[in-house]
Amino acid sequence: MTEKKLPLRASLAASVSRTAAALSRATGRGDGSVIGGKIGMMIDPDLLAHLAEGRRIALVSGTNGKTTTTRFTAAAVGVLGDVATNSFGANMPTGHTSALARAGATPYAVLEVDEHYLAQVLKATHPLVVALLNLSRDQLDRAKEVAMMAQLWRDALAAHPDVHVVGNADDPMVVYAAAAHAATAGTGGVTWFSAGQRWREDAHVCPACGAHIERDETDEDAWRCANGDLTRPAPQWTVDENAVVDPDGIRHEVKLQLPGKVNVGNAATALAVAHHFGVSPADAAPKLGEVASVAGRYAQVDRDGRNIRLLLAKNPASWLEAFDMAEQQPTLLSINARDPDGFDTSWLFDVDFAPLHGRQVLITGDRAFDLAVRLQVNDVPFTHVKTFEEAVAAVPPGRLEVIANYTAFQDIRAELDRVV
Repeated sequence: MTEKKLPLRASLAASVSRTAAALSRATGRGDGSVIGGKIGMMIDPDLLAHLAEGRRIALVSGTNGKTTTTRFTAAAVGVLGDVATNSFGANMPTGHTSALARAGATPYAVLEVDEHYLAQVLKATHPLVVALLNLSRDQLDRAKEVAMMAQLWRDALAAHPDVHVVGNADDPMVVYAAAAHAATAGTGGVTWFSAGQRWREDAHVCPACGAHIERDETDEDAWRCANGDLTRPAPQWTVDENAVVDPDGIRHEVKLQLPGKVNVGNAATALAVAHHFGVSPADAAPKLGEVASVAGRYAQVDRDGRNIRLLLAKNPASWLEAFDMAEQQPTLLSINARDPDGFDTSWLFDVDFAPLHGRQVLITGDRAFDLAVRLQVNDVPFTHVKTFEEAVAAVPPGRLEVIANYTAFQDIRAELDRVV
């Protein structure tokens, strides 16, 4: 795809999009990943479709892990050539449009997609592959119920029989969304991966019939609907410690800079997607180790004798994973409830904060007192600090783990002069 082939209006819109994004970055008003696409689509409402035409595209969607998996996948597909991607996490059509306009003529694109926009972006981009990671509760005041989201995905895939799905065999909601697609003829169908499902509180009931999801005591990943309407499919891609096992049974060690078991699972997804593009896992695996930070997530910054590591956690499932990543070191928890976060903080009572026992815990943020009540219920001692600077001063030299939700995370990045 080259910009010369764009219709005149689309070419103008793409140019204006790039200019608006560049001005936003130059004036310090943002990274331009939304405003560029917004203005471009005002000029040409079909700009995303025009920019997508001629590219081989992968979409990555799910409640958690989208941004990291997208970065891994872009790195893996990058073995083949230049890849356009929305690396800052702007995962709605405006962000996709801005990313493609900014990248210019690239043969490949890997785009993170908000789960609510998957149907719209599928229609506009006609991707080669869609990776479906997981579905769990998120932003309770406005997000759809999980089974409803699974049905929307299922309906969206039915309209695109030729897209290939890389789906999480461990999540019943993802399996329900993609199960009908698995029998699709032609270039469609499903490749299943397994990376484990630690958070299971949103998958007690079969989305197909409402029966109980039964778990196998001898195999922690195995599950089936009590009525037999849904069963965990056999995965072609699996995880073995710090290695990904491909469909031929070959182990590919992944030496990641990013922490946690969950990121080995994200790596497996990326390798499976890249494999469908024709990239061998042996060539792709080393590229994943080059990813050191994802829009500031997992970044480490030295400040006043403290090594500060930033972890983003936005819902119960991601807080569970964050506790797995964080070392037994002083830990700052920060919670806001602004528009990007969702205003309902009752989800805090779905999080088990027991892993924080035995460490120094500090809390801050707009809704620190909501967090304080939850920690008291879990008998976790804590200290309230009003600012990030106060938190740094309150802990001894060494590692400080920081776990925060969306806007709280951005507030702390700003405190660190956005060096990550």
